[in-house]
Amino acid sequence: MSATPRPRDPGSHVPSGIEVPVVVTREMSGGDPGAPGVYPFTRGIFADGFRGRYWTMRQYSGFGTAEESNQRYRFLLGQGQTGLSVALDLPTQIGLDPSDPMARPEIGKVGVSLSNLSEMEILFDGIDLGAISTSFTINGTAAIIYAMYLACADKLGVARERLTGTIQNDILKEYVARGTWIFPVRPSMRLIADSILYSNRVTPRFNPISIAGAHARDAGCTAAEEIAYTLANGLAYVDELRRRGGDADHFARRLSFFFYVHMDLFEEVAKFRAARRIWARAMRERYGIIDPKAQMFRFGVVCGGSSLVAPQPYNNAIRVSIETMAAVMGGAQSIFTCAYDEPFQIPTEFSAELALRTQQIIAYESGIGRTVDPLGGSYYVEWLTDRMEEKIEGIMREVEEYGGAVAAIEDGWMQLRVARRAHQRKLDIDSGATPVVGLNCFTRDDQAQAPGEVFALDPQASTRVLEKLAAIRDRRDNAAVEHSLAKLAEAAVKDDENLLPYLVDCCHAYATVGEIVQRLKQLWGEFREPVRL
Repeated sequence: MSATPRPRDPGSHVPSGIEVPVVVTREMSGGDPGAPGVYPFTRGIFADGFRGRYWTMRQYSGFGTAEESNQRYRFLLGQGQTGLSVALDLPTQIGLDPSDPMARPEIGKVGVSLSNLSEMEILFDGIDLGAISTSFTINGTAAIIYAMYLACADKLGVARERLTGTIQNDILKEYVARGTWIFPVRPSMRLIADSILYSNRVTPRFNPISIAGAHARDAGCTAAEEIAYTLANGLAYVDELRRRGGDADHFARRLSFFFYVHMDLFEEVAKFRAARRIWARAMRERYGIIDPKAQMFRFGVVCGGSSLVAPQPYNNAIRVSIETMAAVMGGAQSIFTCAYDEPFQIPTEFSAELALRTQQIIAYESGIGRTVDPLGGSYYVEWLTDRMEEKIEGIMREVEEYGGAVAAIEDGWMQLRVARRAHQRKLDIDSGATPVVGLNCFTRDDQAQAPGEVFALDPQASTRVLEKLAAIRDRRDNAAVEHSLAKLAEAAVKDDENLLPYLVDCCHAYATVGEIVQRLKQLWGEFREPVRL
């Protein structure tokens, strides 16, 4: 067996580039961080932390057909999961029906196929939408999926005001880091504003956007850049909503955020503490928001993502445990823990249950959530929170000086920044400058993937999806579908018309995601990514 590579000294800097002193003293640690539940919320948005209630435990899940995903949801709920997180397949994310030739190879691969209301009715069969919080990780077609969820609740007799959960609905980060955009920036911003303003009125307990830094982080950003770009995008949404006549003291209460948690525990805790007070200060000083609930920075996280690797995969369970502790100590409102096998397959029931148990053990056995902000007052954590705040605000100033997030994205400036950072991250891992145990140090010749269950999609799943789509097209009222699509198109050419009521009507008529997207593409066109070198 070859010699095991040893890690290089990771140095004295956290990944965001802040140099850490050997010792931090009281004099270096700054002033009093204040009390939790009080502006600027450095120590958390709730005075009693997790004493009142634990964070929402929701495992990101969805694959194949609606029937298969429904079965997995029922399993997870039976194991103590307290919320649902719906993964959609790539065709649904980019607005293609399963029957589209471009979609067929990807049906049900990275999430559940959800082309129309009939599929959503199956997806939530036997699940009380009024009693469970549901999150959808969807952006390009987010307004359509949200409208479909409302139509599903209507069909099931669940009052809309009972609905809780989140739809990601953050198109700006799609342009920056992930790529499941459809329409140009401006009409996409309109759809987001429409869905937020409509949701504030009809589903007042539902979060109509989750402004997400997670994908920029997984694309290669540092923790400081992840927060900075996300907050800059958040300010762009607030500006758009105010331009549309929205009351910031009202709509800001339902804005939420979403991040990844990676492996530098103290940096992760510090980034959340810094983000809370930066956002609160922006809401109060930039927009004059006086309602404390509208100043609060509420966020969910994924523990895992690109910090997990395929070699020696059981190590990932340890990584996720550390990241979950950082999320809890950082004050997250909802947590999804990745399964150890996610770098190479859809999680099995075994690995998904282990990931959920990780949260439950930390919640019920570790005692970490017993007191609010347990690291508050640490000389190092207070010092690092201040340094992270400075770093984040410096990056946000660069975005602002460029002309704001929308201009930076339309020109490709932000995308280029993320790409360059991703390249450097790859070089650092390849060279060993960033140690990853089992990947570039402490490796073995025989470190194959973990033994045990292997997940395999049902090879007949795509056939069943296509058969169900053909059946719904046969039995629906196609004249009603065409009428609803025509009314949507008429409204879409009016800048001051909210499109959500028309989208709900389309969903009730069993119009498909692809049909709705194609009708809007005819009016708005598609986004063309700028190329910058």
